[in-house]
Amino acid sequence: MCVENTPPPAARLTRRGILAGAAALAGTAAVLSAAAPAASAGPRRTESTGNRGVGGDLVIEGGTLLDPATGEVTEDAVVVIVGGVVRAAGARGRTGVPEGTEVLDAHGKWVLPGLVEAHIHLNTAAEARDAVRKGATTARSGSTNFYQDIAVRELARQAPELAPRLRAAGIFVTPDLGDTVLADPDLTPLARLKDGVRSPEALRRVVEVNLARGADVIKTRVNERAGLPEQDPLAQVYDREQLSAVVAAARRGGKGVLCHSYSEKGCHDAVTAGVRSLEHGAFVGEHTLREMRRRGTYFTPTLTAIAGLAESDDPVLAERGRTYLPVLKRAVRAAHELGVPLAAGTDSSGGTVDPIGGEVELMRAAGLPALDAIRTATTGAARLLGLQNTSGRIARGFAGDAILLDGDPLADVSVLKKPVRVVRAGIPV
Repeated sequence: MCVENTPPPAARLTRRGILAGAAALAGTAAVLSAAAPAASAGPRRTESTGNRGVGGDLVIEGGTLLDPATGEVTEDAVVVIVGGVVRAAGARGRTGVPEGTEVLDAHGKWVLPGLVEAHIHLNTAAEARDAVRKGATTARSGSTNFYQDIAVRELARQAPELAPRLRAAGIFVTPDLGDTVLADPDLTPLARLKDGVRSPEALRRVVEVNLARGADVIKTRVNERAGLPEQDPLAQVYDREQLSAVVAAARRGGKGVLCHSYSEKGCHDAVTAGVRSLEHGAFVGEHTLREMRRRGTYFTPTLTAIAGLAESDDPVLAERGRTYLPVLKRAVRAAHELGVPLAAGTDSSGGTVDPIGGEVELMRAAGLPALDAIRTATTGAARLLGLQNTSGRIARGFAGDAILLDGDPLADVSVLKKPVRVVRAGIPV
């Protein structure tokens, strides 16, 4: 978790070469080639302007439509998607169906907006496609080692069926960059720093390089990692002043910061430094949660990742997971009761993509009502990503992303883990 090491690409990467280089690393060309025959047999695709990429024309009819924003349930619903954008959604009698448009039969299925994954590490095109197939049509990167996420974001704009709409974080702002110092020539002077990336100047440098490469958000940390047995997740690596330097540099570029955190003191330092969202946060306390509510700071607990530790073959990690998970569930329940905004994220990395629906199931197990748990991966996460008018709902003007489910998610949220069909920008996946 946060982040598996990935070898650097063989070719030298520059700003102008990032898309080609990272796409090659991700295996994009191979995936595009393999997908071409299937794509040509799908719905009519429309080239749209701006950065919306290529979208399809599709009608989804006969399903039971759930609007997470209102909780409204519409039976025998019709959803009309034109050029990858929803043009109409509602009951059959009030929603016209354009002639000649491909129809996806959703009778007996529940229809929800594509899910929003607020913390994932996408290093390859295969991982990106897997995330979509498991229901995550929009996502926020938790950082990558060599700017692969920026290439995945561009892949999503050109071929939306192959990747989630993505907010890219670039590289991790962390004391020890390791081989990531090779991700950009402008980072290489930092290799000579004896204490690593800790001074205000060094912290600003990493943020500025991220911004220059096109990062949408900045990722940093306040504690060590839970997924490495030799590290202590409660040990603090940056103080409030250092975190404030990261936040200030990000804000100068108009970006927010997500912060890897575990200890209560670390969480409080991160929140008061002004981060946009707190990631993991197992030992966050009520004092900090109240401050988060006051500031509107989001909590992305990544319950999936912590639950995964409990199943590790490493005894240190397994014990850590068993200890942390119930504490984190209590923190999630307390956050919800206090009105802290929550977002669902799996922290998937290292070639394995966990279904974002599983995180919703864990939110429900932590004590959230079913609809509120669903909102953490729809309307709530979309607001965190600044995509509240694009993702998280099936309504006029929103992206034509949808998942079809075999059962009622309000009765059993576990059905979100295995969507029977996914639609991305009007294209059935």
